[in-house]
Amino acid sequence: MSYFAAAVVRGRSGWAASELNLHDAADVDEVADLLREADPGADVSLMFVESDDAYLVVLRLDEGEDLRIFGSDSAFADESRLGKLLLVDVEAPVVEIDEVEAADDDEDRPAADPTADPVGDADLLADLGVSAHKLLALCATDGLLPADVTAEVCQAIGCGDEVEELRES
Repeated sequence: MSYFAAAVVRGRSGWAASELNLHDAADVDEVADLLREADPGADVSLMFVESDDAYLVVLRLDEGEDLRIFGSDSAFADESRLGKLLLVDVEAPVVEIDEVEAADDDEDRPAADPTADPVGDADLLADLGVSAHKLLALCATDGLLPADVTAEVCQAIGCGDEVEELRES
C-alpha cells in the first residue's frame, strides 16, 4: 500500500504544510496526535491522506480538539490497515451522493462513480469554502484521483501552493 499524508495547518502566519508518516500509528487517536504536533497552536489543522490512487480521507482538528473525519469510500476500511485505522468508527455522511447529484444542475460534469460510498462528516470543510455538496461531488467524479481532489480542495481553501510545494519536494 502506498499513501501520501499531508498535514495542512493554519496558524497566525497563514497556511503551512508538512508530510506525515503514519506507519507506526496504532489508532486514529495517534494519527490525531501527529496532526496536533504539526503545529500545536494552529487554529485549524487538516490532514489529507491519499491511498493507492483510490481513496481519500480528510481529518480536521479545530484548535487541537474535536476530531472530524471524512472518507471518500468506506471500502478503504475493508481493504487496508491504514483505512481501517482511519475509518473504523466513522459512519455514513448526512448528505448522500444521490442528493448531491440531484442538486447539481450542471449537465457538463463528468459522470459520478456509482460504486463510491463516502463516510463521515462531509461538511467538515464548509466553513473554509468547500461545502459537503462540493466535497461529495469531487469524490464521486469518475476519473478524479485523490490527489486531484486534494489539490482542488486545497486551492479552494487557500493552501494549494503549500501542498503543491510539499508534493514536489
